[in-house]
Amino acid sequence: MSVKLKPLDRQVIVITGATSGIGLATARAAAKAGARLVLAARSQADLDTVARHIGGNIATVAADVADPDAVRRIHEAAHANFGGFDTWVNNAGVGMWGKLEQGNLEDFKRLYDTNFWGVVNGSLEAIKHLKKHGGALINLGSVVSDVAVPIQGMYASSKHAVKGFTDALRIELADEKAPVSVTLIKPAAINTPFPEHARNYLPEKPKLPQPVYAPEEVANAILHAAVNPMRDVFVGGGGKIMSSINKYAPGIMDWVEAKTGVAQQKQAGTKAVNPAGSLYRPSGPRAKARGNNPGHVMETSLYTRARLNPVVAGVVAATTLATTIALFMGKKSPTVKPAAFNGPLVPATDE
Repeated sequence: MSVKLKPLDRQVIVITGATSGIGLATARAAAKAGARLVLAARSQADLDTVARHIGGNIATVAADVADPDAVRRIHEAAHANFGGFDTWVNNAGVGMWGKLEQGNLEDFKRLYDTNFWGVVNGSLEAIKHLKKHGGALINLGSVVSDVAVPIQGMYASSKHAVKGFTDALRIELADEKAPVSVTLIKPAAINTPFPEHARNYLPEKPKLPQPVYAPEEVANAILHAAVNPMRDVFVGGGGKIMSSINKYAPGIMDWVEAKTGVAQQKQAGTKAVNPAGSLYRPSGPRAKARGNNPGHVMETSLYTRARLNPVVAGVVAATTLATTIALFMGKKSPTVKPAAFNGPLVPATDE
């Protein structure tokens, strides 16, 4: 069955983990585009702050996605306030830094309760409505859905599980010819408060490995998938490169991570702050989309913009072809300026 999705200004969008990072950036962008929102997070006070700052037509639900009954209340709030929803974004998640042998089973299970079972709870609740009325289910995975990294091993394993669940659900819905688009978003490292919210077993402050991208770039990809059916989207060319190397030369990826992965994720000369993070309860900084990444942050990803926009993709392909021909001919590579990204993305479907 062909899946038809509404323009953003005609949509009701559910977003979990909406008071921080990617969820907050997505809520801001969706409201600006005219969507009505159902925002969920654990803290009602934080939700009230976000709703007040964003404005527009917003309903809020204090809910822990690890609890199926709480997720059901999100669904009920969407119906009570707006008569339903068109897109459901499973974004809530928690992080963890430290070697696997440093952790404890209670913490590991709690991370899975949010990162994996939260996605399962949200997805199964969402499709009750979407199978009847059509729409988009968007789950937040990660580049570590494909590539395991040291000292974030349990987090990576949870994102591997999210990928397996999402892919299987997509296939089952396709078998039923359900009018539901299922997208997995796989961000690279993103400059959000994620490291500050993570459970941290390290003596130092953790940090994200380069390259690091802005959270608004992930929000852009999420909202594109809300109106254009797509299977999956990498946010950040760095993540796509890592995934490709891991697929075709996994031994090389293991070697690189063993040599550089741990050092890239520690802030040398610092002391850990709030090691418990927000694993069990909300913690500051609150209502912030961006974090305090100590290195360079890339505001846009040419790879991701090209992936979402066929016009830009054509420019990138033509540039690559021209450069390759020039190299074979022994000529200097041509200089081609990348296309500007000032306007809205051109709709595109997945290949």
